[in-house]
Amino acid sequence: MINPRLIRENPELLRKSWLRRGLEAPVDRLVELDEARRSLISVVESAKAAKNAASAEVGKLKREGSDASEAIAAIKSRGDEQAEAEAKLAASEKELEEILMGLPNLPHESVPEGRSSDDNVVARTWGEIKDAPSWAKDHLQVGEALKLFDFKRGAKISGAGFPVYTGWGARLERALIAWFLDEHRQAGFLEVQPPLMVNRAAMTGTGNLPKFADQLYTCTEDELFLIPTAEVPVTNLHADEILDPKEMPVKYCAYTACFRREAGSYGKDTKGFLRLHQFDKVEMVWFSQPESSQAAHETLTAQAESLVKKLGLPYRTLLLCSGDMGFGASKCYDIEVWAPVEKKWLEVSSCSNFEDFQARRASIRTRGADGKPVLAHTLNGSGLATPRILVALLETYQQQDGSLLVPEVLRPYLGGIDVLRA
Repeated sequence: MINPRLIRENPELLRKSWLRRGLEAPVDRLVELDEARRSLISVVESAKAAKNAASAEVGKLKREGSDASEAIAAIKSRGDEQAEAEAKLAASEKELEEILMGLPNLPHESVPEGRSSDDNVVARTWGEIKDAPSWAKDHLQVGEALKLFDFKRGAKISGAGFPVYTGWGARLERALIAWFLDEHRQAGFLEVQPPLMVNRAAMTGTGNLPKFADQLYTCTEDELFLIPTAEVPVTNLHADEILDPKEMPVKYCAYTACFRREAGSYGKDTKGFLRLHQFDKVEMVWFSQPESSQAAHETLTAQAESLVKKLGLPYRTLLLCSGDMGFGASKCYDIEVWAPVEKKWLEVSSCSNFEDFQARRASIRTRGADGKPVLAHTLNGSGLATPRILVALLETYQQQDGSLLVPEVLRPYLGGIDVLRA
């Protein structure tokens, strides 16, 4: 959530910032509600003071044995005035919060202008893009021949978008996860294993609710939600806390399964592993001092890039334009790997700086140089999601005889095996 002070201090900044995202936000209504709220607070305080004064007068008159009926009537009148003002204040604050909760973060000044993915900027590239040989097969054909997964049986027990990994496929998936976690631990991230279900407050704190309710799997009886990413539980580890600045930055990595309904995305890259309802991902979450978050964002992104590079997969890093960023991001990099048979770039990591957007919703604070509490900045990035990494690995490292060459960094996690065969 954005800083409400900006509503009265700089509404034009809000208007222009949201227009950069392609959004005509109800800024005028926000200003009206903020003015009404401040006016009603004044009315409530005045009514309280008058009621207290009348109460004191009643006590005085009774002690003197005088008639206190007028003062008693004044107490009731001021009480009614206070109750009416408080009801209006509550309604104004509720509408103001509902609007603000549905509005995205403000883009950082370094974010390029744009309306869609066509306007994203290539920040850097690595590796050589090669055409797939004529004998090459797509990732589904390679995986099925090696019996790495079984989509049909997954669909039988859960529906489309829930794969079953089998044999070497299950081991390869586990190897990727273990290697990702080890790499992050060596880079100073503390590994945690959070719950896969969270409450409404946790979803709201990270910006998933109320905006993306239709994308979540919900256990209505207990009002719990299956997590769409480890970002949600890990960020909320420090909800309603003040982080010690001496311990900053605080960096976590976590492996979880992720669950997304993907409502409204039917027909978009649905083949094989390109779009799933359940998938595995290792996430990095970073809590920073406000003045350090831009530098932290670059470091976080470089950490995700290092994994793709060590796997030997050509990639590019995109700086997303103002109109293509996620809801809570102030600035975002996407890392995409090249799938030679699909002949397309596939996103495997999204690294975002949320600045104080999530921290304001979840009340995550640290202390400034003066020792006073200030909102921390939160960042996160996939490090990495496995499905599209698997697509790129299968299409890049397949051999003409149908086997799969194992990237060197993964071999220790597969018992030293360098080639997978059926």
